[in-house]
Amino acid sequence: MSAEDDGAVEIQVLRGSATEEELAALIAVLSEAFVAEEADAVAAEKPVSAWGRTQRGLRAPLRRDIPWGRFSG
Repeated sequence: MSAEDDGAVEIQVLRGSATEEELAALIAVLSEAFVAEEADAVAAEKPVSAWGRTQRGLRAPLRRDIPWGRFSG
């Protein structure tokens, strides 16, 4: 994580002159909207068929570094 990604957001007033109270109100409204949107953002569950539900997982690859049986040579 770099110094630029510290979570700080820069707000620029392009026209007029906003007071501190107006900026605080803007930040409060945007923060509340962000929290509401984040709470509603839920990934849809992928539908699973009966075939997929009963399917076995893939076997792990064979480990060649472990000898088979009682001999290692």
